[in-house]
Amino acid sequence: MEKESQTIFDKNVIEFVTVAAEFCAFLERAERMKRSTFVDTSLKILPLLYLKASMLPKCETIGDEAPETYVTEEIYEILRINLSGLMGDKDDYLDVFVQDMVYSDQPIKKSISEDLADIYQDIKDFIFVFQLGLNETMNDSLAICQENFGTLWGQKLVNTLRALHDVKYNQQEEEEEENGNEEGFYEPSDDNDYCEEEGCHCHDDDCHCHEDGCHCHDDELK
Repeated sequence: MEKESQTIFDKNVIEFVTVAAEFCAFLERAERMKRSTFVDTSLKILPLLYLKASMLPKCETIGDEAPETYVTEEIYEILRINLSGLMGDKDDYLDVFVQDMVYSDQPIKKSISEDLADIYQDIKDFIFVFQLGLNETMNDSLAICQENFGTLWGQKLVNTLRALHDVKYNQQEEEEEENGNEEGFYEPSDDNDYCEEEGCHCHDDDCHCHEDGCHCHDDELK
């Protein structure tokens, strides 16, 4: 009993609990955020969550029964749907780090919302039990969360981080580039049309440029 008490109140455990609780609260209020704000914050809190999980002291279960769980199928689905609506057409991404790739030649399509909901489920169940304050169940919930970090949600976290990075930087640049082409690109409608917004290049005597277009004589254009 003394050993488990020392483990669950270890400095690294307390720091992980703090970050994990904030991560859950962040996802629970995400539907009220703008997508850009959500992506920016996710790119900060996910690496911190990974770091704190990787620093947890070794912990093993001691109880005979599995700890209680908090996240029901309904809670999971509500969160996933909210995150999917927030991410919109940026939700899906191609993942090459999944077991199914062993039998496939193509990347597997995954979604940011589902991955985050999966991570939330493990973390929230851990936080729920840990906050009950019973040493044995606190210890076992920590051990289960630590094991799942290594085998399940840790990999999903780094994959999701890569997808969110792509949303913020690569896809954002593509959108800005497309918008720039649509708004700033000028293409003459005729090979001999040299009238531009900053001025006309026709000889003054033969200039017929006005709002409806350019009517310069071809042989008089510069």
